[in-house]
Amino acid sequence: MGEILKYLLPLPIPGSIYGLGLMLLFLSLKVIKIESVREVGEFLIEIMPVMFIPAGVGLITAWGKLKTMLVPVGIITVVTTFLVLIVTGKVTEMMLKQKEKKQTEKMQTGEKEEQDGSGDL
Repeated sequence: MGEILKYLLPLPIPGSIYGLGLMLLFLSLKVIKIESVREVGEFLIEIMPVMFIPAGVGLITAWGKLKTMLVPVGIITVVTTFLVLIVTGKVTEMMLKQKEKKQTEKMQTGEKEEQDGSGDL
């Protein structure tokens, strides 16, 4: 489906990214149940290190060309790594605060119902 979207939409986005977006959407909308993809997901996570072998081989074969760009690539790598760490931390912090807020509201609603006597028969 991702490849079909890539063909239909004139954006420079790989089909695999469209596919991941669709998977996220379908999982969020409960069109696909997490249980139906859990086993495959766990398998892919287990073999993930193997997926980096081609990239490593590509770096080794292109080393001659990369030597001249080593400093800029190194700087970009360090900067983007810290940027990803910061953004991930902020998003996680925001999600935790949102979850805490929902739990607090849920507890307050429960207490209010108790005080109103609506919990009694």
